[in-house]
Amino acid sequence: MVSNDRCRNKTIAETIKVLRSKYKLKDLLIYFNFPKSTYMYWQKWLDKPNKDKEIESKILKIRKENPNYGYRRITAMLKRSGLTINKKKVQRLVQKLKIQVKDFSRKTRKYSSYKGKIGKIADNKIKRNFKVEKPYTQITTDTTEFKYFEKDKSVNYQIKKLYLNPYLDMYNSEILSYEISKQPTLEPILKALGKAIKVTNKTEEERIFHSDQGWTYQVKQYTSKLEENDITQSMSRKGNCLDNSPMENFFGILKQEIYYGNKFYSYEHLKQTIEDYIKYYNEERIKEKLGYLSPVEYRKKNAA
Repeated sequence: MVSNDRCRNKTIAETIKVLRSKYKLKDLLIYFNFPKSTYMYWQKWLDKPNKDKEIESKILKIRKENPNYGYRRITAMLKRSGLTINKKKVQRLVQKLKIQVKDFSRKTRKYSSYKGKIGKIADNKIKRNFKVEKPYTQITTDTTEFKYFEKDKSVNYQIKKLYLNPYLDMYNSEILSYEISKQPTLEPILKALGKAIKVTNKTEEERIFHSDQGWTYQVKQYTSKLEENDITQSMSRKGNCLDNSPMENFFGILKQEIYYGNKFYSYEHLKQTIEDYIKYYNEERIKEKLGYLSPVEYRKKNAA
C-alpha cells in the first residue's frame, strides 16, 4: 500500500511539474488535492541528476535491438560492452523503465506427421540425454506449421499454411539447415537433410540424427540417406514430445518471438521473417545455458 501511494505521489508531482509552465502552483495543488510539502519533497527528488542515465540509454538500445531480452540477458550484454554491473541493478532499472518482458506462453502444437508404421521405426538412442560434448554429433529435426492469410480471386482472405523443417545441433542449439515449404511433403525434408549431412561431415565422431515417428522419417528415401552416410537414426517414442524437447523448445521460442500476436498476409513475408529470425537466432541471440553467447559464438569459442 505504501509503495502504491509513493508511486501515485510521484506521478502527481511529475504532472504538476510539467504543468507549472502554464498554471500557478497553488491552483495545481488545489486541483490535485496535493499537499505543498509533499510536492516540494518530490520536486527536490525529481531535480536530482539521473546518475543512471547512460546505463538506462544502453539498456533501451539493447531492448530495441533484442525485444525479447529480459534483465539477465541485458546484464550479460552490458558486461560484454565492458560495463561492470550486477543483475539486481539492471532488474531495478528495467522495472523503472517499464520494459519487463512478458511471461513466455507455450502453446500446444497442432501439426503431426504421424501416420502409423509405414516403414522403419528406429530405437530412441538419445533417451533424453541432450547434453552433448562435441558439435555435429547429435542432430534433431521436426516439422512445424505456421498460418498466414492470402487473398483469393474474390479478394477474400483465405487461411494458408507454411511448413518449417529445421535440423538443430543439440550441442549448441544451432540451426544447421532448414527448408520452408507450402506443403508438408518429403522433398523439403530431404533437401534440409542433405544440407545437414554436408555440414556435419566436418566431424569424425559418430553421428546420431533424431526425430519423431513421422512418416517422412520412416520412408526408404530418408533412412537410406542416413545409412549411406554412416549416420545412426534415432526416434522419439510415440506421442512423447519430451523425447525431442530441444526441437520443441526452439519452436516455442521462434513462435513466441516472431509469430504469436502477429498476422502475416503473404507466404513471402512470413518466409522472410522466419529466415531473418533463424539468422539472428544462430548468430546474435545469446542463451544463458551457453554462457550468454549465441549458438555460433559458442561453437567458435570452443573450437579455438
